[in-house]
Formats: sequence, structure tokens, C-alpha cells
Amino acid sequence: MEAIILSKDQFNQLIAKIDDIQDRLINSNPRKTETYLNNKQFLEMLDVSLRTAQTWRDEGKISFSQVGNKIYYKLSDVEKFIQDYRNAAFAKR
Repeated sequence: MEAIILSKDQFNQLIAKIDDIQDRLINSNPRKTETYLNNKQFLEMLDVSLRTAQTWRDEGKISFSQVGNKIYYKLSDVEKFIQDYRNAAFAKR
């Protein structure tokens, strides 16, 4: 194994470069925050009735959160729900 000896100035420069790279990485990749839809937004987005949404929740087809009487859906869960019930095209040319 080889040992590398750095002067104090070289070490401080190396640390400064590492800190700069870390700052760039943090700033270039902002943390993604999840978007939530309330029940009204969900109904409008999928153009379904209140009863249909309730049935889907009761049957476990769509994940949701409930705070008191308010219902919320993660946008990613809604997209997954739609994808799960997607039918591929079957017509051949």
C-alpha cells in the first residue's frame, strides 16, 4: 500500500473541492416532494362520481389517506392506479 502525504494547504484545498462538489450535487438534485390530491381534485381528474371513488377505496383499488373527513390521494398512486387498469391495444394492422 502506498501512502500519500499532503501538506496542510493541499489537504484544505482537497476538502474545499469536496465541499464544492457536495454543494453542487445537493443544489442540482432538489428533493422531490410528493403531490397530494384532495377528493374533489381526484373526482375531477378521473371524471368519476363520489360513489365510484368510495367503491374503489372500499375494494382496495386505490390507496388513500384520511384525515378526519378529508380524503387525500398521492398523485403517484393515482398514476399507478390508471396504469394498472390500462389495456394495451390489441388491433393488428
